[in-house]
Amino acid sequence: MSQAHSTPLDPRRWQALIFIALAQLMVVLDSTIVNIALPSAQADLGISDGNRQWVITAYALAFGGLLLFGGRVADLWGRRRAFIIGLTGFALASALGGAAQNEAMLYASRALQGVFGALAAPAALSLLTVLFTNPRERAKAFGVYGAIAGAGAAVGLLLGGVLTEWLGWRWTFFVNIPFAVVAAAGAVLVIREPEEARNRSTLDVPGVVLASLGLVALVYGFARAEHEGWGESVTVSMLVAAGVLLTLFVIVESRVRAPLLPLRVVTDRNRGGAYLTLGLAIIAMFGLFLFLTFYLQGVRGYSPIQAGLAFLPTTAGMVTGSTQIGARLVTRVPPRFLMGPGFLVASLGLLLLTQLDVDSSYWATVLPAQLLLGLGMGTAFMPGMSLATARVKPTDAGVASAMVNVSQQVGGAIGTALLNTIATSATASYLEDHLAGAGSQAEQRMVFLESQVHGYTQAIWLGFGIIAFAGLMALLLINTKISRPAPVSDDASPDEAVPVMAH
Repeated sequence: MSQAHSTPLDPRRWQALIFIALAQLMVVLDSTIVNIALPSAQADLGISDGNRQWVITAYALAFGGLLLFGGRVADLWGRRRAFIIGLTGFALASALGGAAQNEAMLYASRALQGVFGALAAPAALSLLTVLFTNPRERAKAFGVYGAIAGAGAAVGLLLGGVLTEWLGWRWTFFVNIPFAVVAAAGAVLVIREPEEARNRSTLDVPGVVLASLGLVALVYGFARAEHEGWGESVTVSMLVAAGVLLTLFVIVESRVRAPLLPLRVVTDRNRGGAYLTLGLAIIAMFGLFLFLTFYLQGVRGYSPIQAGLAFLPTTAGMVTGSTQIGARLVTRVPPRFLMGPGFLVASLGLLLLTQLDVDSSYWATVLPAQLLLGLGMGTAFMPGMSLATARVKPTDAGVASAMVNVSQQVGGAIGTALLNTIATSATASYLEDHLAGAGSQAEQRMVFLESQVHGYTQAIWLGFGIIAFAGLMALLLINTKISRPAPVSDDASPDEAVPVMAH
């Protein structure tokens, strides 16, 4: 009898999914909603252009640096408890941000959001992992979760535009409070964590220190490279330090009795392949969200609300791909045959966007590109996220879930820095080659716009290559068969309890 049936299924698991999904939506929204409000907050609080990046970076450093710690804390303290504490802290940090009277308060609130987000996000995904053990139900649950994880960023752009334009930038913080309160209340009332999923070991303090410092150095190194350049001394120092610290972390984890991140979690071929391809996909997605936002507002003159509405096809594609394609086929088709083609379809969307020019039609170019990207990503994300936490011991579900967030956070940091560097360099080169030949002010204005679009498309070309590579890696690395209930012996280890077998 499989574990899915040897342990009684929680009768309130579908109600629990509602509150888990709500919390995930809040965390994902926050990654883009503040970006839209940033210019207004900067003007209101008198933040300099040089310091503006810290509104984004403070969150990224705390969130990215503490994810593994947050995931392990959820395993040790209980995922439900970590989930509720994370949500409560996130709500209080958001209230502080909305009430910020100066830039220091704003930076502090963003850092605190990152701290509590690093507790709530892995707890949410690991609760899903331990509550939904039946493969068919798991597919549906991860379909919903994958759709939110992918589409939430696009929804954040729209919500950020609406709130900033109609109510003011402070509401991009205050809006988190009802999300957090409802999700935390729901968790108290309906979520019951399986007792056997608790981890009773001790906390690996050296691992926590090395992982947190290493990830902070990595994320900060990429964030700094975006603004100061790749050869700048602090950038290089941070990236080298990250490499050293994370290498030491791996060595420590291989030797301690109760590691923060058991290496079996990431060395499993299928989970490792899922982490890698999800991280690569996020790099490419930043190519869409970042440069398409600049294009629509800076080149085409869209308002923040119009730009947010323009991203809705991506959301529709994500939801359709995740819930109607990925979730329906994952119990019939091996995961790699959903992830590989899904990423390749998404790459076609980016390929279409490489053809952008100053006068490109939204309906003929941007809309179909977004639909392709959304459908492809949604189809690939759902089995990818499920696979990233499949066959893992229930006691390691939190840290395995944290690795999903780590791969996405590091992918986002790399994507922003790398693609921005490509775009900036290509824009400067185009201006140098064409500006001298522009006589009138109108011609100079057109050359300036053309140079921006040229920079965006060059960066999107790289995004296309990266996501096509992710599709190839999914096909080559991931070798599981279809996930379906199968008999296992009574003394089978928890790693064998979710029967996803290798070829």
